[in-house]
Amino acid sequence: MAVETRATTSWRNWAGTEAAVATEVVRPGDLEQLSAAVAGAGKSVRARGSGHSFTAVGAAHDRAIDLSDWTGIVSSDAGTGLVTVRSGTTLRALNTELDRMGRAMTNLGDIDAQTIAGAISTGTHGTGARFGGISTQVAALELVLADGSVVTCSPEERPSLFAAGRVGLGAFGVISTVTLRTEPAFVLHAEERPEPLDDVLASLDGNCADNDHFEFYWFPYGRNALTKRNNRLPAGSLPEPLSRTRQFVEYQLMENTMFGAVCRVGRAVRPLVRPLNRLSSAVLSARAYSDVSHRVFVTNRNVRFVESEYAVPRESLPEVLGELRERVPRLADPVIFPVEVRVAAADDIWLSTAHERDSAYIAIHQFVGMPYREYFALFESIAGSVGGRPHWGKMHSLDASVLRERYPRFDDFTALRAELDPEGKFLNPYLRRVLGA
Repeated sequence: MAVETRATTSWRNWAGTEAAVATEVVRPGDLEQLSAAVAGAGKSVRARGSGHSFTAVGAAHDRAIDLSDWTGIVSSDAGTGLVTVRSGTTLRALNTELDRMGRAMTNLGDIDAQTIAGAISTGTHGTGARFGGISTQVAALELVLADGSVVTCSPEERPSLFAAGRVGLGAFGVISTVTLRTEPAFVLHAEERPEPLDDVLASLDGNCADNDHFEFYWFPYGRNALTKRNNRLPAGSLPEPLSRTRQFVEYQLMENTMFGAVCRVGRAVRPLVRPLNRLSSAVLSARAYSDVSHRVFVTNRNVRFVESEYAVPRESLPEVLGELRERVPRLADPVIFPVEVRVAAADDIWLSTAHERDSAYIAIHQFVGMPYREYFALFESIAGSVGGRPHWGKMHSLDASVLRERYPRFDDFTALRAELDPEGKFLNPYLRRVLGA
């Protein structure tokens, strides 16, 4: 088991919104070392993921566990489609390995930098009215508890821990492996085009019902939304991706290089933000293509931003967006990033943002270095008025007193946490705030 030098104890997340310094960093290479690292920790211990959360959920202030040597697929069963993967494996690496095996995840978000453990622990999700978040694809978990013991949970074995641990915030232990339900690899047809936002909202129910995966982006000062419809093609269909030249122009040049330049201009000259935002909305182009599923789900993001996201009851989406459309133009500081809207099916995971309700996810963003606090506070108040639940890995100000009212199984979660970790070994300041521990 490698113990890192003090120079590596500092940690900062991708967006630069959170930082922490651990007293030591331990890098286990096998389960025995991982167990020893947890059991031998002093005041507290946290596993480090990829740092792609915008909150301090992954911050370690005593012992940090670096899982970069604890990666890869452990086992797979072609008959059942069950695949067991070590917790430090990134979604990008997992997708590559599954592709080689002719398998795929049922649904994914648009970022693949997260570790599989970090993604499920914070409730990462994609879009699709018939699909849940990534955690709903989990068939079993193996965790290292506070005393170093290793336990497995599933619907049949320790079902309460399974119901809580699939979106567990790292509060019960360090996940060592995740067993996923996968399916045969499939091809998605993608259709992306600009449409008037009013039309998108009027046809929302139909779009969600008629498409496997539907989402849209709205630029706050523009009239258009960019809609995205991803639908499965029949088994055996051959991908017809965009040409390499067009991929470079559309994704690297336009969505990263040019959009990044627009954001930097807006940050330097604030009066230009509104016209630049309207221009971005007006010049959206249509495209259609097909590819292996994970290449359609995932988008390369190089422009850095800060983000807040709330899950609201799906029927409340028009109300929330209506309030944003009315009030965002009156903010003192303009907003240059688009708003992203996705949907997901209800699930039974205790602290899932979609627990027991079909949900719409509204994610707001601001370019790094631009003022965002007034905007995020406004959004939080609007989402809160309809019982919105914040994404655990994205910026919000809520604490346990508010969150308890929004999750029917909140007290069950915290009671189980206290039973399994009475000394609070897995807590950090963020968890103490949101769990009231």
